[in-house]
Amino acid sequence: QVQLVESGGGLVQAGGSLRLSCVVSGRSVSNYHMGWFRQGPGKEREFVAAIVWIVSRTIYADSVKGRFTISRDNVKNTVYLQMNSLKPEDTAVYYCASPASAGNVPLSLVDSYHYWGQGTQVTVSS
Repeated sequence: QVQLVESGGGLVQAGGSLRLSCVVSGRSVSNYHMGWFRQGPGKEREFVAAIVWIVSRTIYADSVKGRFTISRDNVKNTVYLQMNSLKPEDTAVYYCASPASAGNVPLSLVDSYHYWGQGTQVTVSS
């Protein structure tokens, strides 16, 4: 069974940093696309970042580009989201996700993903 478990969320002041982790079991992060999404209060789930499995190419939403970094550790089978210069509008539940296969899918779309973690809360105060 494929399972994704996020951790690292918490409360941080604006301008601070957090590092989210997604530990994956049931598949290797080096062989599948991985993505991060977030859902703020009263908002729809939105794309944050993704990493393409074959060459580690990264993709970012414009709202986080230059502040967030997605990476993976193949030994630990873990995907990370380093979040710097956090803003109150970054407050959301953050989800780790992966598609059903390693095929070519639009990684910025929620519907491209099949496996999801339970989410971890990130709260950024002013």
